[in-house]
This record gives sequence, C-alpha cells and structure tokens, in this order.
Amino acid sequence: MKRFNPKTKTFKVFNALYNGEALTSSKAKKMGVGNLGAEVSRIKQNGYAVYTNSRKAGNGVRVTEYVMGKPSREIVALGYAAKSKGLTLDTITSI
Repeated sequence: MKRFNPKTKTFKVFNALYNGEALTSSKAKKMGVGNLGAEVSRIKQNGYAVYTNSRKAGNGVRVTEYVMGKPSREIVALGYAAKSKGLTLDTITSI
C-alpha cells in the first residue's frame, strides 16, 4: 500500500481516519482541507477501506461522515480474484 507524503492534505485526512476519527466536511475545513471527498477518493484508490455514512445532525442538516474500516470478505475475495487474473493497481487505474 502506498504511503502518503506527510506534507499533503491527503496525509492529514489519512492520519485522522487511520487513528479512528470520523471526519465531516466541517472538521476537515478546520484541518485546512477544502474538498474532503477528493482526499477520501485518493485514499480509497490506494487500497484503503473508507466508508461513507450519512446522518442527520441535531439541527436537521444532513451530514456526511467518513470513517476507516475493515474491508468486507467479498471485497477481499474480489481483490484476490483480480490478482489471480493478473490485474494490478497500475493496470486498473490506467483503464
């Protein structure tokens, strides 16, 4: 799995998620990250299981929360199947 440059916004987001924090857009803005969805997408593309949860806040506003978790057995099985067919992250991302 790829390591992220500690000077990037992606690293800030990754580090928070890896340490068990649930991130929302407002928390990310306090960290200096403007587009949390884009950073989460980069982390997911590097093979990490980041899940998106929607909830309604106390004031009635819908909030999207991101958390890092453990991939399901199905996802792991798909990864092994893809690997046995000769697919790599490089071949998948170049499609």
